[in-house]
Amino acid sequence: MTSTTEQLDTDLLRQVHAGQAEAFTALYRRHQGPLYRYALLRCGSGDAAADIVQEAFMGLLTGRLGYDPLRGQLQHFLFGVARKLALKLDEAHQRHPRLPEPLDDEGEPDLDAASDAAGPLARLLGNEVAEEVRRALSLLPPHYRDPVILYELHDLSYQEIAAVCQVDIGTVRSRLARGRAALAKRLHGLQGAPSNDAHLA
Repeated sequence: MTSTTEQLDTDLLRQVHAGQAEAFTALYRRHQGPLYRYALLRCGSGDAAADIVQEAFMGLLTGRLGYDPLRGQLQHFLFGVARKLALKLDEAHQRHPRLPEPLDDEGEPDLDAASDAAGPLARLLGNEVAEEVRRALSLLPPHYRDPVILYELHDLSYQEIAAVCQVDIGTVRSRLARGRAALAKRLHGLQGAPSNDAHLA
């Protein structure tokens, strides 16, 4: 994001806290898409992703989250909030395991525009094997899943991912490398499978 974009976020937030509803709508439209896509890939559930987005924006609206523009970009801050909420869900699921949600082609979220970045993962998510890729991502340990999603789909730098995940850059590099390797291993059979409709990009 450019400094102009950051300034616009700051101005919109100021208007939000002054009670201007249209400013909140504009802010929501700017950041809801990337945040939802991150939360969806992170959690593997559309309902959980929607809840995370709602909670993050409500915290922003009420000022409860205490965002400080001097400490970084709003989008990265929101990714960090979503990550913490996802970690809470992970803990809850470990305490109370549940059956996997049934797949529903009718209500499946559209990830064709998951990112402006043209990385291999982004291209995979844009074709017919998107569901298998999302499933493979969901099987990665969360500490590997976060950097893979943020780097491959949201084009964050190592430093930005370190800030979102609250780890050092060396840890980001290590987790990203291991996460990619684990994902590649899970997708190896998938990439070699014949397809009648399209080829992997």
